[in-house]
Amino acid sequence: MVGDYRVMEDVLRFTDLKLTLNPVGSIQDARGAHGIMDILDLKNMPLDRLRYKEVTSEQGRASFEYVTKVIELAMEKKIDGTVTGPINKAAIHAAGHQYAGHTEIYATLTGTRDYSMMLTHGNFRVTHVSTHVSLREACDRVKKDRVMRVIDLTWDALQNFGVSRPRIGVAGLNPHCGEGGMFGQEDDAEILPAVASARRKGYDVEGPVPADTVFSKMKGGMYDAVVVMYHDQGHIPMKFLGFQYDEKTGQWGEMSGVNITLGLPIVRTSVDHGTAFGKAGEGRANPQSMIEAIQLGAMLSKAKDKDE
Repeated sequence: MVGDYRVMEDVLRFTDLKLTLNPVGSIQDARGAHGIMDILDLKNMPLDRLRYKEVTSEQGRASFEYVTKVIELAMEKKIDGTVTGPINKAAIHAAGHQYAGHTEIYATLTGTRDYSMMLTHGNFRVTHVSTHVSLREACDRVKKDRVMRVIDLTWDALQNFGVSRPRIGVAGLNPHCGEGGMFGQEDDAEILPAVASARRKGYDVEGPVPADTVFSKMKGGMYDAVVVMYHDQGHIPMKFLGFQYDEKTGQWGEMSGVNITLGLPIVRTSVDHGTAFGKAGEGRANPQSMIEAIQLGAMLSKAKDKDE
């Protein structure tokens, strides 16, 4: 992993994990052995200035440097793929880095123009036309070319998952897909032509499908993925399925799901949740999504190596 050795020492303290830390100065020095955590130590977060449960510019700077380092290593082919934990957007903004999130950092530093966020929970997958923008701007971003590009990215991703003949549903933007223009023009003017273009390319794609039924259809096996028009349209059903809160214990009994950035020249997977600042430094955060992100990242890295 890329991080700070002293911080990880403190993590072992409050998690009571039985691991041996191995700080290294280069990837070549990593041991890669069971029970040992190799840490490419950037030495950029002094422990006496670490503040759990607080947003600070220094911590934002450190987290940004960890992310940029793994991107650099992947672009130089020194590592096969990357997996990221959650970052606090306010902290990286306080450090002077004006990005909406990981996805935008990766796109900028890899020179990627066309990219998309995919969330997965088993065979339930959603890919986004837009993510971290206002709802007003999200509506404005529903354009034929962008919808078509996300369909392309989704098709390619599904084939990397081993789905030989992907079936894709495309969610409508407006209630009832606009009801012939009564509730908005975007479904007929932008989404429908994109779906028609995808079909001409030989894709098995349907849409626009009303958003109040498209996810039930995918859950029932009709689609391998759904292209959604904006952040919450995809995140809400995904987290409804993957996140399960237990009122009796006051804990999240299940926190499943993986975030993948499609369209990049490198593999990037991540957790499907935020920083949980309220649990920072206590050792009670649920690791399920991180475990799944690592497993999927390894699988995608292996598939990418075969293609190359």
